[in-house]
This record gives sequence, structure tokens and C-alpha cells, in this order.
Amino acid sequence: MYGVVAVYLDHAATTPLLPEVLEAYTAALAVAGNPASLHAAGRDARRMLEEAREKLAGALGCDPVEVVFTSGGTEAINTALKGIFWARTRAGASARIAASGVEHHATLDTLAWLAGREGAEVVDVAVDGDGRILPAALDAALAGGAAVATAIWANNEVGTVSDIPALAAVAAFHGVPLHVDAVQALGAVPVDFRGSGAAALSVSAHKIGGPVGVGALIVGRRTAADPLLHGGGQQRGIRSGTQDVAGAVAFALAATLAVERRGAAAARTSALRDRLIRGVLEAIPDAVLRGALAGPERLPGNAHFTFAGCDGDSLLFLLDTAEIAVSTGAACAAGVAELSHVLLAMGVDEAHARGALRFTFGASTTEADVDAVLRALPDAVARARRAARRA
Repeated sequence: MYGVVAVYLDHAATTPLLPEVLEAYTAALAVAGNPASLHAAGRDARRMLEEAREKLAGALGCDPVEVVFTSGGTEAINTALKGIFWARTRAGASARIAASGVEHHATLDTLAWLAGREGAEVVDVAVDGDGRILPAALDAALAGGAAVATAIWANNEVGTVSDIPALAAVAAFHGVPLHVDAVQALGAVPVDFRGSGAAALSVSAHKIGGPVGVGALIVGRRTAADPLLHGGGQQRGIRSGTQDVAGAVAFALAATLAVERRGAAAARTSALRDRLIRGVLEAIPDAVLRGALAGPERLPGNAHFTFAGCDGDSLLFLLDTAEIAVSTGAACAAGVAELSHVLLAMGVDEAHARGALRFTFGASTTEADVDAVLRALPDAVARARRAARRA
């Protein structure tokens, strides 16, 4: 059987389908009908789609008309940043975009494309040593005006949670729409689109027990965004294309369950996280926990360390041989030998950034999983350090 590991601690990359979601997903896949068709089968598909849109809107604190289903978080981020930038600059706004250096690659690569192809000027928003995006830095970055600002709600690598309402208030003061990458935040911290003050918000299903290949962009009623895709004009003309009914059904259920279970899940995973952190720091005293200290400013299921004198990839493969699945950082950058841009933006030196390892927990994580890591990690670190000295 493919992909079976004894201990799976890479839930930030993707988390297993919840049984209830799998059941709803497979049932919806059996329904034939294009939601744009006018016959009975099409109307049934349309009803399922719109019920899913209403359910997802309820989980995210927005209006159903503001939900634009996408193929995932990457498409949602691209649609938001490119679409808002185009609409705003067409209307005369500055071609500047404010963003921090700890954003996901989906954001940073989109901004690089806009700079190279569309003449955007990307203005850096400073972060502190924990990777927290600073409101004062955003205020300074927006002083000259901007087409759009963007901020990651919860960092996908080090787990630090930024104060999005405070950042949105700064952006609103300058009259600049704020897009928020909430892919890691959904299900882990309270995510309320209306309460956040954001103009647009991106989320993804496979981080919360839904299927891969489904996401959503929440676009406020008063936020203008040009489309990336042109065709049938579905979803307010922002995202044309036949909509994935089964994916929408599964995502809506996963989001509903994630929100309903968030409090209990956060308490359970944060207890496991804190036990792992204590154990690692006791067994390997020179390990450094990166990101905010445990508490409301850190994701409940994230523990990120750097180990001096190690190569993170070596640690990953050594743990993999022990059937423990972890990560060195963002899964989207897996297989590419490069230092974490997040750690570098936080001011971590290259020698320490090279030895990064991320443990992320989910619904299936157990005390036994933590025990397995604490047994295997000290030897893996020792072996990785010996290999690094020989290199």
C-alpha cells in the first residue's frame, strides 16, 4: 500500500480526509449533472453546490455570494492578488503591493510575477523575530499608497499567528484592500471574514480534512477583482468554469466540522505540541524553537525547531527511515534544496536555518506519535551532525 507511515506529523502539508467528509464526497461524486444546466439533473447539482456555498459561508463568517470556489489555496491567492491589483490599478491606484517576507510561496511567486510582468513595486513589510507581521511596518509600507496589501494569518512554517484585524484596520485607514492567506489558520484559530476586516481571504480544503484540489477565495461585496479565467462568467465573473460540486460539498462539510471541533481539537493538539516541545528541548538542549511561544499566537498543532550543525533534509530522511513523516518547511517547496525564506526573514542566520524541522499535528495524532519522535530524534540529530562534519 502506498504512503503508509507509522507516525504522520506533516498535517500542515496535507491532512487525511475525515471519514464523514469522504462519505459525503463519494456520494456527491455519484451525482451526474452540470450545475449550469437547466434540466432536473443540472438543477439538483446546482442545489447541492449552493447549499455547500451557504454552509462554507456560515463556517467562514461571510455571505454566500462572497464565496468563490477554486482549485485550491494557490489559485485563490493568485486570483486575489492579480485580480485586485489589475482592478485597482485600472482605476488609478498606485502599482505598489505591500507584503512581508514570511508569506507562502504562492504569494511571493505571484508578487514576483506581477513585478516582472505588470510593473508592480513590492514593498516589504517587516516582521519580528518570531515571524509576526507588524502593524506599524504595514502602516509605513502603505504610506505612499498601494493597490493591495497581503498578509498570512498563520505562518505555514513556524506557526506564528499574526493580528489580522489590526493589520486590516491599518490597511483600511490607508484605503487599501487587504488580502489574507488563511490556509493554515482555518480550523486552528477563529476565522471570521466579517470580523477580520479583510477585503479577500484564501482557504483550502486539504488542510482541514477535505480533498486536495478544492479551495475558496472569499471576495467582499465591495472588493473589485478582475478574473484570471474567462468563460461562462460563473461566480460573479471572478472565476469562470464548471464548478466542482462534489469538491464543494466535501469542503463545506470539512470546514463546518473544523469550526465546530476547533476548541476541543486545539486543546488536544496544543497539549501534544507542548509535550513534544518540552521533550525535544530536554533531549537536545541546543535545539531552538522557532516562532511564537506556545499560546494564542502559535498554531496549536505546530512545533518548529532548528538544530545547529544539521541539514534538515538529512533529519527528514533519517526520521523517514524510522517511519516518521515530518517536514523541513513548506511542502510546495519540497525537493528543492534551499534555505527557508521564512527563517531568513525572521533574522535566523543561514547556519541555523539549514537545520530546520517542522512537526505538525492533526486529528489522528496520538501520544504514541510523540513518544516515537522523542525516541528517534536524538539519534537522528547525532547522525545528521556526524554526516555534516564529514561533508
